[in-house]
Amino acid sequence: MGRRGKAKGRNVNGVLLLDKPTGISSNDALQKVKRIYYAAKAGHTGALDPLATGMLPICLGEATKFSQYLLDSDKRYVVTAKLGVRTTTSDSDGEVVSEKPITFTHAQLIDALDTFRGDIMQIPSMYSALKYQGQPLYKYAREGIEVPREARPITVYELKLLRFEGDELELEVHSSKGTYIRTIVDDLGELLGCGAHVIQLRRTQVSKYPYERMLTLEQLECILEQARDSDTLPSDVLDPLLLPLDTAVEDLPEVNMPEVVAEYVKHGQPVQVSGAPTSGLVRMTVGPERLFIGVGEINDDGLVGPKRMVNY
Repeated sequence: MGRRGKAKGRNVNGVLLLDKPTGISSNDALQKVKRIYYAAKAGHTGALDPLATGMLPICLGEATKFSQYLLDSDKRYVVTAKLGVRTTTSDSDGEVVSEKPITFTHAQLIDALDTFRGDIMQIPSMYSALKYQGQPLYKYAREGIEVPREARPITVYELKLLRFEGDELELEVHSSKGTYIRTIVDDLGELLGCGAHVIQLRRTQVSKYPYERMLTLEQLECILEQARDSDTLPSDVLDPLLLPLDTAVEDLPEVNMPEVVAEYVKHGQPVQVSGAPTSGLVRMTVGPERLFIGVGEINDDGLVGPKRMVNY
């Protein structure tokens, strides 16, 4: 058997907040960022549909170990829906299923929106990446096969009506992980009796990441080109754009420990740390400089044990 080749690229650690453009998949966007950074390892946190734009955190290097925590975080979106037309995919990329007149009143719209706030159950779209018997649902959908999907609990923390003009509706949605905005729009259209589908979708927030720190692919390409033209190392200008890798677990309570204690954790041993929580996951840091070393978990004895460690 042949030996596996060494990973191509350099070791770079951190989180890039990409402003994903419309028309490409999240994986395509990821591969472009990976190429720009010449990174050996990269992963994204929560795919956006090709139609969608906005915040797509790209984890590079050791940050990929903590991408799951961003997948589990809350998200915020601004969505524009076209009323009166329902499509197969619940967005403008799909085929028209039905067209109906818009007859509801403003008061009926307000009442309908209220049914989507709070803790609700949502049946995922057949055009989602959720898997059934090992295959994504969208593969079955493309073959015209409908498979059973179980309703899943989600939470819509906030649902604001931003605009209602003619056959267009603009909403702002703050929701929990696993929420399909297309499905909310489709379900709302059915409730209003006219049908609806997404024509624009922009993710404006993931966890607590700042909107203003997002960068487009065009901006990154321009920075890379300027570095090459000025004989500057690309890493000197690209790497400072990354957020620290521990920002992916910023919501976890911090447990700070001395270096001598951290050595035990690094070797897989649970330790006693004064002031640590009594249960759950924690963000482990070392010394006064608060160097992030990984995510730990409080065991039944109240000790901090290693769960996912950084390899600097």
